Amino acid sequence: MVETSKAKLILPFMGTFYDKLAQPLAWVGFRVLIGLALAYEGWPKIQAPLAQVAFVENLHFYPGWFWSPLLAGMQFFGGFAIALGLLTRPIALANAVMLAITLWFHYANPYGDAFLTQNGIGFLKSSGAEVFTPAGLRRLADGGRAFLGQVQEKAEMLSLIWTGGAAFIAAYGGGIWSVDRCFLKREF
Repeated sequence: MVETSKAKLILPFMGTFYDKLAQPLAWVGFRVLIGLALAYEGWPKIQAPLAQVAFVENLHFYPGWFWSPLLAGMQFFGGFAIALGLLTRPIALANAVMLAITLWFHYANPYGDAFLTQNGIGFLKSSGAEVFTPAGLRRLADGGRAFLGQVQEKAEMLSLIWTGGAAFIAAYGGGIWSVDRCFLKREF
């Protein structure tokens, strides 16, 4: 991490606290958050490692039977490695590239305009109150257009945050409280 210049601090006596505790602890928290989020999202892919074959082949990664389990393992096991700070830079870089492709995919392939057909909207108007809450009816009144817009925005925003987080970790490494530095005594 970057050492704090005490001359630039309003409270110069806090410099040692920032350098020795606050920055390393914040970095560990950030690294663990990004790593465990990746592992959490990777778990369903580990349970069904070939479920993404068609998706990765649609992105022109052939053969899908190779890339689907590889990406699942990279996300799940790589997430734990990032959280621990083990081989942090190369694993974070690989995940950042994967997440950047995911971000591109969300921008290039937005959700459709609506997910309800005219028959579905007709059902909502005639019998929707029996099936949906009033809030659900309001959300789907336009055929789901506004809802899908929110889903699209969330997919893009989360991909952007994750890509940035993984790239940041790839650039700065695991920090002083990582397996790389504490036990291996070196980083990539």
